[in-house]
Amino acid sequence: MGKKILIIEDDEQNRVLLQQLLQYHGYEILEAENGSEGIRIAGEEKPDAILMDLQLPLIDGYTAIRLLRADPATAGIPIIAVTAYAMKGDREKALEAGADEYLSKPISVKDFPLILAKLLS
Repeated sequence: MGKKILIIEDDEQNRVLLQQLLQYHGYEILEAENGSEGIRIAGEEKPDAILMDLQLPLIDGYTAIRLLRADPATAGIPIIAVTAYAMKGDREKALEAGADEYLSKPISVKDFPLILAKLLS
């Protein structure tokens, strides 16, 4: 099995698209539909990387990133923030929260696997 990637995304269509793209590239997938579930799964499973939607129910992506960075067990996991609402300053806000990379939706099926592979190397 390939490296484990946790997708934290509340939109089922987006989750399925990411899942199919990642599985095609040989990754094992974990999924969460909200920020608090994502934090719990990250702590239990220790994925190799996390794809974090920023607009999430219960705990938003920015807060979830900060909480993951504050926990020594999950602090070193690479996080890619993904959002459909790419507003001015969002990239800076996500990186400031602790994300390693920032992508706006729709993500490029060509560039995304390269960005992920670079983060995992």
